[in-house]
Amino acid sequence: MSGVGRALGIGLVGLNGFVVEVESDIGQTLPAFVLLGLPDSALNEAKERVRSAAQNSGLPLSRRKITVNLIPASLPKRGTGFDLAITVSALAAAGDIRPPADTVFVAELGLDGRLRPVQGVLPAVMAAVRAGYPDVVVASANEAEARLVPGARVRAYGSLGALALDLGADPLSVVVPEGSGRGAPAAPAGEGEVGGGSGRVGPDLRDVAGQQEARAALEVAAAGGHHILMLGPPGAGKTMLAERLPGILPDLDDEAAMEVTAIHSLSSRPSATRELVRRPPFESPHHTASPAAIVGGGAGIARPGAASRAHRGVLFLDEAPEFHRNVLDSLRQPLESGVVSIDRAAGTAAYPARFLLVLAANPCPCGQGSGKGLLCTCPPQAKRRYLARLSGPLLDRVDIQLGVRHVSAVDLGSSTPGEASQAIAARVLRARERQAERLRPFGYSTNAEAPGRLLRGPLRLPSTSTAILDRALETHTLTARGYDRVLRLAWSIADLAGSARPTADNVGEALLLRTAEEAR
Repeated sequence: MSGVGRALGIGLVGLNGFVVEVESDIGQTLPAFVLLGLPDSALNEAKERVRSAAQNSGLPLSRRKITVNLIPASLPKRGTGFDLAITVSALAAAGDIRPPADTVFVAELGLDGRLRPVQGVLPAVMAAVRAGYPDVVVASANEAEARLVPGARVRAYGSLGALALDLGADPLSVVVPEGSGRGAPAAPAGEGEVGGGSGRVGPDLRDVAGQQEARAALEVAAAGGHHILMLGPPGAGKTMLAERLPGILPDLDDEAAMEVTAIHSLSSRPSATRELVRRPPFESPHHTASPAAIVGGGAGIARPGAASRAHRGVLFLDEAPEFHRNVLDSLRQPLESGVVSIDRAAGTAAYPARFLLVLAANPCPCGQGSGKGLLCTCPPQAKRRYLARLSGPLLDRVDIQLGVRHVSAVDLGSSTPGEASQAIAARVLRARERQAERLRPFGYSTNAEAPGRLLRGPLRLPSTSTAILDRALETHTLTARGYDRVLRLAWSIADLAGSARPTADNVGEALLLRTAEEAR
């Protein structure tokens, strides 16, 4: 006996990981398996998986009492990703293998000894590399995902037996299931995988008939990262416009792609992530979704919701007034901070959530209250109550509030298609480059992120340009927050036009996009 065996694993709280030292001790008492260190129910079941996997790999665990301690013991541990680290430490305590002291093990075990993929391998490997442990062992099906992390030295195995042979186990006793050796190929790519290069595959704005004002507003929203509300009758094209917004957004840079891919690694099925997500994601939850489904939640450590899965992309709430009021108001904090923090008894999970919010709504419950509203049967009180579900504090955080008209017969019958997403995306990219260069000294990248102190300080516009805004502020048409948001819109309009700074006309156009007289 070698006393205490040790191995390293990774615990995740949100996207943040911490190194867990797994200690195993073999006692001199009756057979038992004790797991310490605040394991959840899935991790507590590892005791039976570990015994069966070791037995079927030709490396049966000791029949004496095995005590496994997960350090730090004060932090909660969850999931099945500790299976391999527990097994390696227990076998090391028995002297069956000699694992290296600086290698992290992240995998689930099947009862036959095969290594199974787990969710969250990407953030786990990122945490290991940041902590100074670049050597990581994962299941073969997670190899492609683990290798996405710069600086990681990844070894992948298909079974516990194949790993044990490399760690010094007796080759005469070890059992390696067929096709599960070291570096066994991962399962073939399947439906629902996360990934994608820079190709713009998806709905194109040329498919939208008419709606020139809405298309222009969408371009401004994409250029500066501005939130948008579209208010109009059913069939006007609100959903079509929202679905085509990701197609005119720029590709994600390396840092953003790692963040987005890490979130999807926690949310998708194990082994689904094979390459970095380069295109902005699009999330469109149903109006019956709960607050936990939107901002994140669940038992124990909270899981990411639709708001975090839409990070660096688009969160689209169709028929927004049909969502529960508390669901909509729960978005106010991430709209401001770009982060979702969820407190639970087991710990606090923080997920990035810097998304572009798109709200779509009908003007009234029947949907026919726009324009002259001749077909509308809703009493005025019902209209007010319907739109009042979108609270003032939420709408104050939405930069663009746009009225979307009915599509005319002329628009539908036109043989000239609208401008393609690719051409619009090129203008958006140039606008993003201009604002990134301007805002880089201050630590920001898009106009929507620029704080008011910056807009009223180094980027202050002359009074001749902001006179219309000053009057709107004095007459309470705008709040102070709305004043800053109009300035951000004006900068985005100027960036699209290639201007050095917004003019009075740009500010006036931005104010129209903000106040949406036609939408009211």
